[in-house]
Amino acid sequence: MTHDSTGARYLNARFFRFLGAVAVVSVVLSTSAEANAPAGRYTITGGTVFDTKTKLTWQQTVPAATYAWAAAKTYCQTLSLGGTGWRLPTMKELQSIVDYSSSRAPFLDPSAFPATPTPGSWSSSLVPGSPTSAWAVSGGTTFTIVTTTSLAVRCVR
Repeated sequence: MTHDSTGARYLNARFFRFLGAVAVVSVVLSTSAEANAPAGRYTITGGTVFDTKTKLTWQQTVPAATYAWAAAKTYCQTLSLGGTGWRLPTMKELQSIVDYSSSRAPFLDPSAFPATPTPGSWSSSLVPGSPTSAWAVSGGTTFTIVTTTSLAVRCVR
């Protein structure tokens, strides 16, 4: 099979136009990789974040220290940020603030929850049948971990 130079140039031109379109799509996708929650989803006041969808109030920033599960529960119970009533969230509650449209860890709205660490945050949910393991959430992924492990804590009320 023989090719003339005109046909080869035509195919090369189409191929490079295709590659250019792919590059443009890649740039557009990468610039929108860090999504934010829909407008009005969160109300930020005095270090707290009110979620208008779930009606939960969250601690906006996590403490620099990490905690074992029991100490994390105590930390939340004694937190007095804008009032009392704080507790460790359930796994389902933690999953409710995950931004599944984002492609970058920690997969939370960076305006509402700035400087969130990626190792994961404790939930109050123990693993059924295993009193020494609890559920945690990191970047939208839930996992079980031994309760003596130190993780971040974000309290809710």
